[in-house]
Amino acid sequence: MQIRRIEPPAPPLPRRKRAAAYARVSDGKEAMLHSLSAQVSYYSDFISKNTEWEYKGVFVDEALTGTRENRPGFQSMLAECRAGNIDIVITKSISRLARNTVTILKSIRELKSLEVDIFFEQENIHSLSAEGELMLSILSSYAQEQSRQVSENCKWRIRKDFQEGKPNIGKLMGYRLKDGVFVIVPAEAVIVGQIYADYLSGMGTLAIQKKLLEQGIKLSRCGVRGILQQEKYVGDLLLQKTFTENHISKRGKRNEGQLPMYHVEGAHEAIIDRADFDAVQKEIARRAAQHGSTEPPRAGHDLSGMIRCDICSAVYHHKIVGSAPKYKKPVWICSTYNSLGKSACASQQIPEDILKAKIAEAGGMEGLKEILVPGHFRLFFAYKDGRTVKATWQHPSRRESWTPEMREAVSQRNYERQQKENAHA
Repeated sequence: MQIRRIEPPAPPLPRRKRAAAYARVSDGKEAMLHSLSAQVSYYSDFISKNTEWEYKGVFVDEALTGTRENRPGFQSMLAECRAGNIDIVITKSISRLARNTVTILKSIRELKSLEVDIFFEQENIHSLSAEGELMLSILSSYAQEQSRQVSENCKWRIRKDFQEGKPNIGKLMGYRLKDGVFVIVPAEAVIVGQIYADYLSGMGTLAIQKKLLEQGIKLSRCGVRGILQQEKYVGDLLLQKTFTENHISKRGKRNEGQLPMYHVEGAHEAIIDRADFDAVQKEIARRAAQHGSTEPPRAGHDLSGMIRCDICSAVYHHKIVGSAPKYKKPVWICSTYNSLGKSACASQQIPEDILKAKIAEAGGMEGLKEILVPGHFRLFFAYKDGRTVKATWQHPSRRESWTPEMREAVSQRNYERQQKENAHA
């Protein structure tokens, strides 16, 4: 009898975890960028030396704040995790990943659903552990509070400068900021003077914009209007006209009494005579009272400032078109095309209902960063997570756009016309 020895199969080798790291500095100064370089070297070596890990790279963001989600390195890391290419992410601390509690918990919960672990070295926490999310919620709240304190310190410094009469912007047509004082740029000052003279001669902001364009100077109607109302051209400063809403959204808001303003007379050399400046302000008020303000609305639409023409780089704004009430409809139109016509920009207006339908098809408003209009009947949607969607659209035919009531009205008019023709026959 032959005895055969059967060797048990070798146990499969455990699959190594695919590991990556994330590093970020929020300051572009040389010392901080050197710190970022050191972090990259450290994590590359740290992951490579672990025999249970497979190195999948280090994702970095330079000089970008941790309170916003639109960080390219951070978004690339999330995309790789969603694609199933990473099992564990190593980062120095919670504040390096994000300082916004909502952002960090949203990201961690998404990665947790993908079974991707995040290890925070400084806090010694794994996000997939039982106590991980509770501790992360507490610690990330602390990190967000730190961010708020930094923001408040910056606001305090800026407001202190305002109280001392120091501006916080360095570039304005006709001026450059030098050692805390606005200094005249002669070539640009001539343009500013021309704008004021043209307006007092009776020209409107659109006519001035067209004249500047013929001279090779690109300036929007809002830009012309802003120059005509800018007190700095008479040598004065009106400080804190706007303010930042909060340290997370960083959205600027017009100061309408929420905070004090500071008015400084004779802070620098004037470009415009005060009598001419006052005359322009009276003329602006007179025209507004006579014809009504033509200034476009500053807010009120979710898409305001988000749609950009890829032909001339101007933004699209909301407009109601159509003469008769029943034919009026909302559209989005390139501001250059709307002001200067097709000769300046060969774009087209987009019906709002079609635009909203295409946004829904692309993935909705959630995380939508920008909409580009590269040409006729084409749209390009860019999302904060790096995803892009191309789309085409077309105008509905006139037949499809008619309602039953409209068809009935046309039929009635045709019938009445036929009856009149028969009566005169």
